[in-house]
Amino acid sequence: MAKPSFWNNAKRYYDLKSYWLNRLGSRVHKLPIDAGFTCPNRDGSITRGGCSYCDGRGSSLRQAGPLPPVGDQVRRGKAFYRQRPKAEKFIAYFQTFTNTCAPVEKLRALYDEALAVEDVIGISIGTLPDCVPDETLALIRSYAERFHVWLEFGLQSIHDRTLDRINRGHNAAVFRDAVQRASGGRILICVHIILGLPGETRDDMIETAKAIAVLPVQGIKIHSLLALEGTELGERYRRGEVTLMTREAYVGTVCDILEILPPEMVIQRLTAEGYPDIFLGPAWAQNKLAVLNAIDRELEMRDSWQGKRREEQSLSLSGE
Repeated sequence: MAKPSFWNNAKRYYDLKSYWLNRLGSRVHKLPIDAGFTCPNRDGSITRGGCSYCDGRGSSLRQAGPLPPVGDQVRRGKAFYRQRPKAEKFIAYFQTFTNTCAPVEKLRALYDEALAVEDVIGISIGTLPDCVPDETLALIRSYAERFHVWLEFGLQSIHDRTLDRINRGHNAAVFRDAVQRASGGRILICVHIILGLPGETRDDMIETAKAIAVLPVQGIKIHSLLALEGTELGERYRRGEVTLMTREAYVGTVCDILEILPPEMVIQRLTAEGYPDIFLGPAWAQNKLAVLNAIDRELEMRDSWQGKRREEQSLSLSGE
């Protein structure tokens, strides 16, 4: 089995840059948007307190004062990336908190405002799997007929015991249902997972990846658990009650996961840093480039790539 030629890249996984170059022949940048949404895990719609690792501050833009209109945020992002070579097309990324948590008409107005900006070819919508009723999915599906639309579900873990422990507010069955209801059309689905959640073993993390690998999912984001000031998890970390992954363990687990994911699944993220002013650990996560380079080295040392063990995984699931 060889590395897939359709990636058209020098990497050992199918990154988002390569995906856009293949699809459009140009570089596409995601522009982060804070549209003023809240989170149902904080406002009492589902639960209160938020996820145990979330500081609840929202974007740096929100912290600076009143939020500019969505269209202004998109134009400012475009101006920034236009300074870089080959920044030609843009995706408006509704990133902060739960970006489907509003009546359909409000969502329509916000999405329309972003898509009206020149050279914005689509939207990416971050949300929770328990916040996509059918009428909201119908709205999102209508955009997918005309634009590139990613729907990003924050799963974090497939294990209900973990979801309960971190106050996620939904279970794995709700996630699977949301994916199935959103699939079957032109909506592209991306799933977020966190490695190193309290109480989880390496095998638990691999099981999460295996569960995603067999679903109609087109993209994935992976990062390590971060301890931040002002969070329940951060306080537990200070007290020595939570152990964070080492870089070596994280890199090895990421590579294990990449090996079993479908080769056509777009790898949108492999690490994250967190806000530096409230960052507690792990220290290695603050150097994003070093983490990515370590993943590249590990895959090279293994002579491996995304999907290399996919056939083994398929045989295992079939019982052969």
